[in-house]
Amino acid sequence: METEKKTKRSVLKRQKREARKQAAQSGPVTASMRNVPTSPRKMRLVADLIRGESIGRALDILKYQAKSGAPRLEKLLMSAIANWQAKNPDGKLEEAGLYVKSIWVDGGRMLKRLRPAPQGRAYRVRKRSHHVTVVLDSLKKEVETVNETNA
Repeated sequence: METEKKTKRSVLKRQKREARKQAAQSGPVTASMRNVPTSPRKMRLVADLIRGESIGRALDILKYQAKSGAPRLEKLLMSAIANWQAKNPDGKLEEAGLYVKSIWVDGGRMLKRLRPAPQGRAYRVRKRSHHVTVVLDSLKKEVETVNETNA
């Protein structure tokens, strides 16, 4: 009667960790900013402008946008591009066909302050902040997968 040797839990954990790393190497690229001291509503107006755009067009939109969140979002997009280049050292940026797959703005922590009001009262002032996350993906991969499924 043969007994099967069980693998240790630590070995299984290591294998899962390595599998997650391999999946992260081939997937989309993300970049995020946390606790940016402007209201989420103002940033969502700018984020909606670049959602689904190619990175070249998105950078152009942000460069000439007069809204207050545009410079910060431009810097975040450049960070996401740098993350893609770190993930794909031998890939060319021009040939990759990167686009903004998704972008979302979440509310961050809120600083609560008091402002003097008439007759000895005080009004509460909420200084809002937000978190922004950008996901970039390549059009080339999607075109290849569509061609494979059609063939």
